[in-house]
Amino acid sequence: MLFPEATEVIVKLSVVVSLAVCTAIPAAADDRVYDNELQAWRESREKSLRADNGWLTLAGRFPLKSGDNTFGTGKDNDVVFPPEFKGVGPDRLGTLHVDADAGKVTLHLAQGVTMLCGDKPFTKERVLGTDQPDWVGLGRLRMHIIVRSGRYILRLADNESAVRKNFKGCVWYPADQKFKVEATLVPYAAEKKIRVVNIIGEVSNQPCPGFAEFKLNGETYKLDAIAEEEGLFFVFRDETAGETTYGSARFLTIEKKAKDNTTFTLDFNKAYNPPCAFSDFTTCPVAPKQNVLKVPIEAGEKYREK
Repeated sequence: MLFPEATEVIVKLSVVVSLAVCTAIPAAADDRVYDNELQAWRESREKSLRADNGWLTLAGRFPLKSGDNTFGTGKDNDVVFPPEFKGVGPDRLGTLHVDADAGKVTLHLAQGVTMLCGDKPFTKERVLGTDQPDWVGLGRLRMHIIVRSGRYILRLADNESAVRKNFKGCVWYPADQKFKVEATLVPYAAEKKIRVVNIIGEVSNQPCPGFAEFKLNGETYKLDAIAEEEGLFFVFRDETAGETTYGSARFLTIEKKAKDNTTFTLDFNKAYNPPCAFSDFTTCPVAPKQNVLKVPIEAGEKYREK
């Protein structure tokens, strides 16, 4: 036999290659499953952005005073709607009465005005919910009431807005499973709240059940979590902020909270932009200083200028 050592090497390489192929096929299949799942998640994210009354439709944010607040496109209203809504009903659509003591906002429609709540028309008077978005409107116009730091605010949406019509879609980093990490939820010894400031300086104290501890590139990092229904919510910033990602923060949502001191998946490929990245009529949180990561997270949603 000529060059038996070479033959032995070829045989060994063949075995190694065969083993590699056998292990690579399942790995490649797993990658495809992950890529498909991630793509479906991203498509769902974009669909929600483009939806009626979504962030792309917002057209105004109006603080309300106690008592009566007239509204419409007429200049003599307390709340003057943008000129795009001219002709959507009369110049005065009605009055919003704020009773802060009772925690209630009542909508009184002007004579002859009919609005929709969902697909149900109503006239005259209706108490507007504030715990969940209680959208009402007519034509292209929709509105609901939000409460921020004890203040009642009218949020206005335009389902025919230029922002919505001209939206070019989200921009994402390519999927990279390096940024899909296993984290441990480490509880705080006592009940804790973290101070979160938004972009206009309003402060809220959010319940914090603990922090996520994880490794990336061999280094250990921590992110304080915010309790959100049955899950966890993270407001974070990293070294891509202001360069390729939104400057104030990005978000990560975990649908089901892990048990204390157990691991869960923290997938930065699903990091997404706050509403302020798309609309001037929202007030998004800035990442708390302890959630500013000293590492570039080149994963998830990028920022496209408005």
